[in-house]
Amino acid sequence: MIELKYKDITEKILSSSFEVHKFLGNGFQEVIYQRALTFEMRQRGLNFAREIEQDIFYKDLPEPIGTRRADFVVEEKVLVEIKAIIQLDDVHLAQALNYLKAYKLEVGLLINFGSKSLTYKRLVL
Repeated sequence: MIELKYKDITEKILSSSFEVHKFLGNGFQEVIYQRALTFEMRQRGLNFAREIEQDIFYKDLPEPIGTRRADFVVEEKVLVEIKAIIQLDDVHLAQALNYLKAYKLEVGLLINFGSKSLTYKRLVL
């Protein structure tokens, strides 16, 4: 059986997410889910930073060409990007994978609170 990297962390994040979705359902703005998820992850003893700004570099340019903020970086190991949309599309997956690269992290979760049932994708670089 394959052991998933950072399984203990991702399980706590996902259980937090399911609890938020069970209580709130779908139909709220992303920021509402972010705030509720902050509460639930704290309840589970997870350390995280919310909306950390990360420089985006291009090739050998010394200056960043822009910045981006991921929703959460948990335990300095797992990137969490949340959405509140009807369904996840390839563009959302590509965005989350780009964030993983920019933040130099290996594992991420793309979580969607906008559908009737919570949906998520586990991402590994």
